This record gives sequence, C-alpha cells and structure tokens, in this order.
Amino acid sequence: MTRRIPLSRLLGVAVLALAATTAVQAQSEAQKQLAGDRFTIVSPFPPGGPVDTLARVLSDGLAKRYGQPAVVENLAGAAGNIGIDKVKRAKGDGHTLLVVPAGNLTINPTLMPNFPFDIEKDFVPVTMLATAPNVLVATPASGFKNAKEVVAQAKAKPGTLSYASPGVGSGLHLAGELFKQQAAVDLLHVPYKGTAPALNDVLGGVVPLMFSNLPATLPFIKSGKLVALGVTEAKRSPVAPEIPTLAEQGIQGVNVTSWYGLLAPAGTSPAIAAQLAKDAAEILAAPAVRERLLAQGMTDASMKPAEFAAAIRDETAVWAKIIKARNIVAE
Repeated sequence: MTRRIPLSRLLGVAVLALAATTAVQAQSEAQKQLAGDRFTIVSPFPPGGPVDTLARVLSDGLAKRYGQPAVVENLAGAAGNIGIDKVKRAKGDGHTLLVVPAGNLTINPTLMPNFPFDIEKDFVPVTMLATAPNVLVATPASGFKNAKEVVAQAKAKPGTLSYASPGVGSGLHLAGELFKQQAAVDLLHVPYKGTAPALNDVLGGVVPLMFSNLPATLPFIKSGKLVALGVTEAKRSPVAPEIPTLAEQGIQGVNVTSWYGLLAPAGTSPAIAAQLAKDAAEILAAPAVRERLLAQGMTDASMKPAEFAAAIRDETAVWAKIIKARNIVAE
C-alpha cells in the first residue's frame, strides 16, 4: 500500500532544501571573493603580544586557504586607535581585517569621552578568536599564598595595600576595581603605561600585587618569581589548572576574562563575515595552533558573527556600569 505524503510536508522539505542550496551557493561565492585578493591583518599594537600572535596565526592560515599573500601590519599608537582607524576606512570586502583585544571594543567607548569610533556602525564583528584568563599575582616577598590572605590584610589596613595594572581603564584595572567591590576592600591602584613596566615593578618588589593576563605572567609563576593567588574566571583554566579561582576562595562575581576578536570594516557582507568566521574557527582548531596558543596561555573561542556581536554589546554594558559607578576617568 502506497503511503501518501501530505503536500504541506513536501513543501516544507522543498523550502529547507532550497535554503540549504542557497547557503552553500552564498558560501561558495564568498570563498571566490576572498580568493580574489591579498589579505591585510591589522594588529594595532607592537609585535610580540597575544594580538600579534593571533594576527600571524590567521595570516598564515588565510594565505594557505586562499592562495593569496596575507600580511600582518603592526600599527601601534593612540591606545590602538591608529590601527583601528585604518580598518575602519578600508573597503568592506573581507581583505582588510582587525585583530583587537576586548578593551578597545567594550571599555574604551565608555572610558574615552571622545572615542572616535562607533563599534556597531563602523565595523562588522566576525568572531571571537581566543580567551586568556586573568590572574591575581603577588611577589613571594609579600608572603601571600592565596587571595583570602589579601582580603584579610586589606580589611585590617585599608588603603595601604597596592596593586599594579597596565593603565587606567584597562581591563586589568577594572578587574581590580571589581575585586575591590566584590570583596569589600580598599586597595591602592598603581597604573603604568603598559603591561611590561607594571610587571617589571612587581617583579622588582616595588608593588606587591598585580592583576594580569595569564600569558604575561605564566613564565614567572612557573619559575617561582611570582605567586598565583587566583584566576578571575568561573572555572579553573586548562592552561594552569592548579591555580584556584577567586570564587573558590569566597570572592564571588569577579569573572573577568581577556579575549581577542576579529572584525571587518562596515559594509562587509554577512556571507563574507560568516565565511571568515568559519575559516578562523578551522585555523584555530588545528592541533599545532592549539598547542601554540596553550603555550601562551590562550584557548580558542570561536563564535558566529551574531554571537560575537551580542557578546560585545553585553560586555560593553557591564563595563559601562562599573566605569560610571567607580568614577574612572581616562588619563
């Protein structure tokens, strides 16, 4: 006996098949467009850091995929704004891309009174690339073995215990402000112009504490020159699972993760953005790349463009509240 399939069901199957075919054709067209010219990956900071590392991983991967040269341009200056501005002015064809840390997207728009970009209008979010846990570290001479001891001393002697950061309004400064708020303590903030000088003074014993991202401090933690007191994530990091979280030590709500994203200029089509997100995910998933990132304290964190856009909006709102509540002003 022949079973009759309802017409509505047949139509539904046909619609799904058409949508799938259209998606494949769009992806194929996007790949053709991307294969038509060279790539420029802009890193708005000097060589050597995590932004530069990720830019070079992407440039290598895109060059191999599309058979086109892919160069990294390190355009440092003005807190990253010089490099960001170049990408803003570029053609939205997927060949000029920006690798940038979270702070330039989610902190600076609130922190800087004359911030020159509208992130939502000037750029197309492609994907989050990688995350790196932040960690509270101390000098061995400080005597601190965990974050609870820091809280105890800060409460016993308010305002006398200091911590370093790469600068006013940096994500690591805000991590410290969030720590102060959640632990109900008063710490003295000592801002520097970058991670390197801050870390040098902490290693030298000038400042006892520092909020830093794990890639910068991991070598010193392993060598015993710094003591890791707690990571600012909900879970322990796979990079250093022996370091407890702050939440495990009773300090809740300090969930601050450093991350790095990939953006394209406004006008980049959704199909191109989706294809680049797919490319980036596959490049970062390669075993050799994963090992390279883990060695530097990073793990890949690929997202679809819409998910990444939502993550930027959500985090911007969180930091805006803290910046305004703590009356933080850019220097």
